[in-house]
Amino acid sequence: MIRTHDVVIVGGGLVGASLAIALDGLPLDVALVEASPPGELPAVFDQRNLSLAAASVNALDALGVMRELRAPAGPIRRIHVSRAGDFGRVQLDASDYDRDSFGQVVVARDFGQALEARLAQLPRLVRYRPARFVGLEGDGGTARGLRLATADGELQLRARLLVAADGTRSAVRDALGIAVRRHDYGQTLFVARVRGERAPDGTAYERFTDSGPTALLPRGDRAWGVVHGVPTAEAEAVAALDEAGWLARIQQVFGWRAGRLLAAGERQAYPIASAVAEGLVAPRAVLLGNAAQTLHPVGAQGFNLGLRDALTLAEGLRAQAADPGDHALLLRYAHRRGEDRERTLAFSDGLARLTGNPSPLLRPLRSLGLLAAARAGWLQAWLVGGAMGFRGDVPELCR
Repeated sequence: MIRTHDVVIVGGGLVGASLAIALDGLPLDVALVEASPPGELPAVFDQRNLSLAAASVNALDALGVMRELRAPAGPIRRIHVSRAGDFGRVQLDASDYDRDSFGQVVVARDFGQALEARLAQLPRLVRYRPARFVGLEGDGGTARGLRLATADGELQLRARLLVAADGTRSAVRDALGIAVRRHDYGQTLFVARVRGERAPDGTAYERFTDSGPTALLPRGDRAWGVVHGVPTAEAEAVAALDEAGWLARIQQVFGWRAGRLLAAGERQAYPIASAVAEGLVAPRAVLLGNAAQTLHPVGAQGFNLGLRDALTLAEGLRAQAADPGDHALLLRYAHRRGEDRERTLAFSDGLARLTGNPSPLLRPLRSLGLLAAARAGWLQAWLVGGAMGFRGDVPELCR
């Protein structure tokens, strides 16, 4: 027997799990397809640091996720931006905008545990795990047919709406025939936990260099989360550094803003490349999160953008749940996401290319930009609005 669901979400990571939680309470039969078995978190929930924008924190509070965090989050009360070799810097303080913080830093594993706790509280949610999407059946007339590989063999489902939340290498997106624009930035990102002489005071530091961006993020456990970009050609050598060598490298980039760096946890490395789908919807199907767009991590916009994808879709389904795969509904969704998506993509890609370009001709231009951003109130307000996730048509739960 082939079971039909109103909504089938393929991918149980950050965005897919958040969508499942956001759909709770709607008159919809929702299923979540997860690669990880019960009791295990997806690989994406590792030790990397997630910078949740204020809009995301608002939504996750409303969805009951933040209260499930076992470890404290680190508030971002100030943002300090500079570039090695350039004049000027930008300093933003949340109190200047009558806010306690611009957002919060959480460890991906802690956040995954909080999402899992909320998913366990949804009695109507059907979870297929471990299961892997392997293909589509039919052209999506009244429902999409899909095939899953499970421990018990192949399983067939039908979905009135199929949601691809299965990441950068989305098998669902490929099966739908949606093309992707890709760009390799030639950089590798290292993330780690670092302890310094001074505990974080709520300041998030972003330091740009010719080799890529490096950030020190204020975690809630009195340590710093380090995000360090290096040319891919140097990644193997950086990975081979001992703890003292690694700390010395980060100290050289940041100087003494956090005092002497004393100890570091395990390093994890991720190649940096973008993948932007050329369409967001297909008959009875929609792409969300990294399946729709994978960004350069500069500015920490990726998950925040994907969460806004999920919340916008949930709003559309709340307004019209009778047929979740209605083509007009999906077109409205794509239209609503257009401005936020395009502006965020342009910001992340443009910032990565501009700040990573070693050309001496760009240094005075970048320096003028930093000086202007430090002095122009309207420009700061624009940067702050984007950093907090208030860009374009913002979902109601984010406000």
